[in-house]
Amino acid sequence: MYTDNAVGYDNGLQRRFIHEFVNKTEAYVRGRVHVNGMENFWSLFKRSLRGTYVAVEPFHLARYVDEQVFRYNNRKNDERKLTDSERFELAMQQIAGKRLTYADLTGKSESPHHAPTGTGQTAQA
Repeated sequence: MYTDNAVGYDNGLQRRFIHEFVNKTEAYVRGRVHVNGMENFWSLFKRSLRGTYVAVEPFHLARYVDEQVFRYNNRKNDERKLTDSERFELAMQQIAGKRLTYADLTGKSESPHHAPTGTGQTAQA
C-alpha cells in the first residue's frame, strides 16, 4: 500500500500490509511509490460533488463514491479511452438482474438511517 506520510496511516498499517510512503515535503515520487493516482481520484470526486451533485445526503455518500470508483477504473481499455456509451454499456451489463427498490434508494423505509421529520403534519389544537 502506498500512502503519504500522514500520521493516520501509522496505526497498524505496517502489520496488515506492505506499506511504503512518500514524504511530500521532500519529493512527490520515491521510485515506484507515489500517491498521484489517489489524489487525482479524490480531486475528481470532490469536483463532482461540488459541480454535478450539489445536494448529497450523507446516507448516499457511499453510492456516489462507488459511482466515481467505477468511472475512474473504467477510463481506459487497453490504452484506449472509453466513450461514455461504452462505459454505460459496461455498467448495464453489471447491474442486470439486480434490484434497487425506491425505498432503498431514497432511504424512506424502516431504515434506522432515516427518522421521520414530521414535515407536512399539522399541530393538533
